[in-house]
Amino acid sequence: MMSKQHKTIRGLAADLAAGRISSVELTQRMLARAEAHRAQGGVAYVSLDGEQALAEARASDAARAAGIVASPLAGIPISIKDLFDVQGQVSSASSLALADAAPASTDATAVARLRAAGAILLGRTNMSEFAFSGLGLNPHYGTPVNPLDRSRIAGGSTSGGAVTVALQMAAGALGTDTGGSIRIPAAFCGLTGFKPTASTVPLTGTVPLSRSLDSAGPIAHSVDCCAILHAALSGQDISLDAPAVKGLRFGFTRDYVGANVDAQVQQAFDAALDQLRAAGALVEQFDFPELLELPAINGGGGLVAAEAWHWHRALLEQKGVQYDQRVAARIRRGQQQGAADYIDLLDARRRLIAIARTRLAPYDAWLMPSVAIVAPELAPLEHDDAAFFATNGLVLRNTSVINFLDGCALSVPCQAEGELPVGLGICGLAGQDAQILGLGRAVETLLRVHVHR
Repeated sequence: MMSKQHKTIRGLAADLAAGRISSVELTQRMLARAEAHRAQGGVAYVSLDGEQALAEARASDAARAAGIVASPLAGIPISIKDLFDVQGQVSSASSLALADAAPASTDATAVARLRAAGAILLGRTNMSEFAFSGLGLNPHYGTPVNPLDRSRIAGGSTSGGAVTVALQMAAGALGTDTGGSIRIPAAFCGLTGFKPTASTVPLTGTVPLSRSLDSAGPIAHSVDCCAILHAALSGQDISLDAPAVKGLRFGFTRDYVGANVDAQVQQAFDAALDQLRAAGALVEQFDFPELLELPAINGGGGLVAAEAWHWHRALLEQKGVQYDQRVAARIRRGQQQGAADYIDLLDARRRLIAIARTRLAPYDAWLMPSVAIVAPELAPLEHDDAAFFATNGLVLRNTSVINFLDGCALSVPCQAEGELPVGLGICGLAGQDAQILGLGRAVETLLRVHVHR
């Protein structure tokens, strides 16, 4: 669970408001940790923008002294995934193929909204190349390792972002989620991650992976932190009213997302369900057999490969040797899909979304293990292609269901103290973002109290 030394965004905002710390001091502390991390061989950041961050922090302190506080994010340092445009910087998506691209002329919409909310932008974070893996390995810039066990991965593709938050090198991270790239590293690193409904945060100014499935959202230390960040990113007024757990209705399924789950993950998931039942929630199993169709539906690479191929085909022709070849191989699967195959995928997606509305109608949220396994060890994944692709598929399996169904989802920690992190997925359909955040706050509070007891 969230360590006591990790202050939430709201806690840091209170310290700034009370004058217990300045934005400059807070930014200096996080930059110092980031520099120390890099000096020790850490690769969570691909670049730091310390001088500009401190200038922004000084301006934030001056504005606060004049009574101007844009939002709870004012003066709070945030890290940015290396596929969002930041004016004057290169958006390389942690790939050598884009390393010599022209600097961005304007901020991505998500970055501009964080600036408008007063956030301090510390630097760009490492990631799976082009965001095309749930494991976070990067042969070009190094692989961020799990902050709780350095022999294990941090998860991807927003690997560096999660590590910056876990190691207090940022109060929150801006990431993307096409098949789980926010929730997987959050689950593996003991953090909270929120994948919003895709349409809620504009993706203008980002390097795309799949136009149908991409979404942008936060990784942070709590549901409330994610809600604050999502409010800024979406432009929505998110009032985080946590309902009483008693009387809530939660559904879970053993179909597809409940299969081949690690013993530790299953134990933590079952314990969370028991705690919800003990608090008066109705928690029941339901059937969703149509999920078993997903491997066949996506057998040719799915929407991700088709849409990634559309964007990458010219770049692959010019600079294919500079790609991570595992990523290139997955993208090239899209070349084998014809127009009819693509339309079949879109039709299958619409059909399963309609079925999901019926299956999930009785419930306030759908619960599942965020990821079927705990963070795997890095070494076997670096050297064994078969192990890499099999593990990547299993890690992405549960989270990618929500992207395919155009839903929204939280991952909140649910493991016992001293164990490897496990994430509990709290999931809903499109447009239920505020509801899922509210439910997540209630569940988070219940689970944290239980663990502390």
